Amino acid sequence: MARFPTISENHKKFIEAQKIFFVATAAPDGRINLSPKGMDSFHVLDESKIIWLNVTGSGNETSAHVQESPRMTIMFCAFEGKPMILRLFGKASVFHQYDREWEKLYAHFEPNAGSRQIFELNVDLLQSSCGTGVPLFDYVAERDILDKWGDKKGPQGIKKYWETKNQFSLDGKPTHVLAAPKKL
Repeated sequence: MARFPTISENHKKFIEAQKIFFVATAAPDGRINLSPKGMDSFHVLDESKIIWLNVTGSGNETSAHVQESPRMTIMFCAFEGKPMILRLFGKASVFHQYDREWEKLYAHFEPNAGSRQIFELNVDLLQSSCGTGVPLFDYVAERDILDKWGDKKGPQGIKKYWETKNQFSLDGKPTHVLAAPKKL
């Protein structure tokens, strides 16, 4: 096991070669969330900052958690080639389409009809470990089901979906997917 304060060029190359990553978050109370992510949705901006595009899904735990507690861990595993596990730890922020930072951050990604949030992680620690217990898998292709679903729903259909499925976490915490929280 090794620890690093920043993302090196070798770490960046490893990250870019992976087809899947896992995101873990937790609010101060309630359930812990761990989600697999794929697609071309992850970008290293510099040695201590990454962003990833969150596409509409059945839940919205990560957004609710980060707004209460910005702790986030992202994990990459080598499923082919030399074994390795790489974890990125840090403080996260969530940006919605109504936030002024959205357009600048969204420019890093290919347009996607289901785009819901962008998460920015300020990385304060990387940890690598051997990964020798991680099995080998062959990558076949990206699934296009989510893209087709978003295209078919269209912007209004996706917003309706957010209204019914994405406004609250499993623990009833607000995600603010449709509107910024009201200032007191």
